[in-house]
Order: sequence, then C-alpha cells, then structure tokens
Amino acid sequence: MTDLLLRAVRVENATDPTDVLLQGGRIAQIGPALAAPEGAEVYEADGRVLLPGLVESHLHPDKALLDTIRPNPTGTLAGAISVTGELKREFTHESVRARAEQVLEMCVRNGTTTVRAHPDVDPIARLCGLEVMLELRDAWADLVTVQIVAFPQEGIFKAPDTHTLLRKSLDAGADVIGGCTYAEKDLADCRRHVELVLDLAVEYGVPADLHCDFSDDASDPRFALAGFIAEQTAARGLGGRVALGHVTSLGALPPAERRAVAADLAQAGVAVVPLPATDLFLGGRGDEQAVRRAIAPVRDLWDAGVLTACSNNNIRNAFTPYGTGDLLDTALLLARLAHLSGPSDLHRVLRLVTHDAARVVGLTDYGVHVGAAADLVVADTRDYDAVLLERPVRSAVIKAGRIVARATHTSELTLHPARPGGLT
Repeated sequence: MTDLLLRAVRVENATDPTDVLLQGGRIAQIGPALAAPEGAEVYEADGRVLLPGLVESHLHPDKALLDTIRPNPTGTLAGAISVTGELKREFTHESVRARAEQVLEMCVRNGTTTVRAHPDVDPIARLCGLEVMLELRDAWADLVTVQIVAFPQEGIFKAPDTHTLLRKSLDAGADVIGGCTYAEKDLADCRRHVELVLDLAVEYGVPADLHCDFSDDASDPRFALAGFIAEQTAARGLGGRVALGHVTSLGALPPAERRAVAADLAQAGVAVVPLPATDLFLGGRGDEQAVRRAIAPVRDLWDAGVLTACSNNNIRNAFTPYGTGDLLDTALLLARLAHLSGPSDLHRVLRLVTHDAARVVGLTDYGVHVGAAADLVVADTRDYDAVLLERPVRSAVIKAGRIVARATHTSELTLHPARPGGLT
C-alpha cells in the first residue's frame, strides 16, 4: 500500500494547517512540514478542512430508489410499509444489488466511509436483501465498511417464519440483530419482540439496533417502548450495544416524562438515532393545523447524556422520497428541526454523523489522531465552523489510507472581483 501525505490540512481545534501522514491504512504522523517518505503520494490540501470519515449509522440500501416505481399514496408510515411490501414481492437479487450499489456510491462520493445497513428480513423479501448486502460488504470493502443489520420490517410474531430467518441471517454473517417493535399487533407482542431481539443479541454476541416509537404521539402504547427497552437492555448487560432509530413519539410526552425516559436510556447505555428526513416526511400527517415536526427531542437526549447520532435512513422511496446520501445535508436538517444553532450546537450536530455515530456503530479506532484508521474526508472549505453550514464539496474521500473519491468545485463572481478569503 502506497503511503499518502496530506499536506496542509486544517483539523478541528487547530490554529494553523498541518500535515498528516497515512501509512498501512492508519494515521502515522500529524505535524507541520512532515517529510514525504520515498514513493509516497502527496495530496496538496491547501488549508482545507480534514474530517474523519462520515458514518451512516442507519440506512436501507435494499429499499432505496423505488420512488419512481411506486410512490407513497398517503404519505403515512402505514402507506410506506404497504407500498414497499408490494414492491418487495417483485425484488430480484439483481435489482436489489443495482440499487444498493448506486446508494453506496452516492454515500462514498459524499464522504461516508462506514454504513450500517438494515436490509429487510421477512417472509416477503426472505433473505434477498441480506444476501445482497453480504456480497457488497466484501465487494465494496476497499471503499466503505458495511455493517449488516437483520431487520424484521414486517414484525416477528405477526410474520411467521421471521424468527427462523433472523437466525439464518445471523448464522450467515449479519453483524447486528434488528427490530421493528411497532410492527406487531398488540403491546404484548411488541414487548415479546423486544425481548426476543435482545435475547438474540446476547446469544449471538452481536449489537442490537431497533426501530421503535415511530409515531406522532405516545397514546398507543406500542409506540412508547423506549423505557421498556432501556430496562430490558440493562437486565441483559447490553449497555453500549443497543441503538434505537426514530423514537419520535418521545418528543410528544410531557416534559417530565420525556426527561425521565431519556434518563433511563442514558443510564442503560441505549443510543438514539433520529432520522429527520423520514421522520419529518411521515410525521404529522393527521394534523390539519400546527403540524408537528415529529422528531426525537435531541436537546433533551443530550441533556440526559444519551449517545445520539443522525442518519439518512431511506433514500428516494415511499418512506423518504428525497436524498442524495449526503449526511451533512441530513445533519443540517436535524439542526433546523431541533432548534439547534450557534457554534457549540453545530459542532455537536457535526459529531452526530462523525464521532458520535462512530460510537453508535462500535468503531473503536476512529478519528483524526495518530493510530486511528485512515478513513478521512477533505472538505472544500478552510473554515471548520462552516462545514455544516456550507456542506462543501468533498474534495477527497480516503478509505484505509487511499483516496477512493475526488471532486472539484469552482465558483467566481464575474461582475466584481472576489474578495480575499471569500468562499471557494
């Protein structure tokens, strides 16, 4: 593997640009005016910002890019599940792989170096999506790390044979056991669903990642299970190995109840991953005025100490008919929806798709420091504080010490000369 020297990059909390030497897929040195080893490739960053690789902590590549085939007629969660269930009957290995690869390419071009993928595992799709993602985990390993979640979209007890399919998925090499708590017919089965998923996590020694509490309010107890999941997680000693996606109905609880649940999640070591593009699109559909934003209460989660990330979830399908795979777009959307602003908040929002997302998916050698995996992004701005606001072009995407994607962008005023230090 050829060494790579990044010349004059701007890293977080640094006053001046510095050099970063990558060797053997890791960060070997950081410092000014580093000597380039013989035969090394040198990338002239010219003061551009260096970020750790973006981390996509919750994505459905198998169901992406279906919006032009059959859109969601109602715009609701039920409508999305129904439409997608119909489409899954027509899935082939080839069609799923083609769409999933297109989405992975979108993600990599936008600076993502790790993806946690949730292919559906159920009596409709069977193991089609999972088998595709197992192939792509190997085929795309040089460009992006793929973790695979066995995801029971249609429920477990409501969809016979799903339990067996989940076990087959884990036996085949799935990295994570998934859940979809609200897919069951009643509260008792929702609770059994949680218990079974967490028991499988213990049995197979894998993390768990569940979709839960995806509703505008918590009036239906099937959509108010976060506290129960925290309790069951703690009982099994799974702290730090359980993540929850959506959790939108938590934001509808009265403040004292909401904060109590957040405290329980923090104490149990359960992470939360808001999915703002999907949550905003599907939420509030029954509201005729004062339409709710329907997202998880990020500020309360932060205040309670809950590990929180942010992710794209779905791209151009019945759940989310938008998206380019750019996590910076999604992070900024969350900032807007959650009333997060100012340098301190925005730095923390950026962590939702970098450092905190890395913790959610269990990366232990992540970041911009000596010894870390050389999964990095050069962003086309010289202002670290502007990364989220500008969402600059990803000039270079680096995986395991090699540049795997490049992009350029130029813009100039033609009537007046550009001011010194202006935007590139």
